[in-house]
Amino acid sequence: EVQLVESVGGLVQAGGSLTLTCTVSGLRLDDYVMGWLRQAPGKEREGVACITNSRGTAYYSDAVKGRFTISSDNDRSIVTLRMDDLKPEETAVYSCAAGPNYDTLLSGPPRPNYWGEGTPVTVSS
Repeated sequence: EVQLVESVGGLVQAGGSLTLTCTVSGLRLDDYVMGWLRQAPGKEREGVACITNSRGTAYYSDAVKGRFTISSDNDRSIVTLRMDDLKPEETAVYSCAAGPNYDTLLSGPPRPNYWGEGTPVTVSS
């Protein structure tokens, strides 16, 4: 059984930082592109970052580039998203996801093979 379990999110002030982790079981990180999605209230789900574990190449949406950092530890099956300089409009449920390629996570509406239940992140102004 594949499971992607996100760490607890939380409340952070605008301009602050937060790190989320995703513990993965039931699949090999080497076989997938791993990423993070988010869904803000009243908005559609969007991809924010992904990492190709074959080479460790990271990709980001334009909205978060330069402020978010994704990394993975394949030995421990953990994917991490560090978020800096958070903005109130980034209040959302963040979820970990696995897909066959970059396009399924960051190009257009996300179409992951697997995803976690998500964890809420609230950014106060």
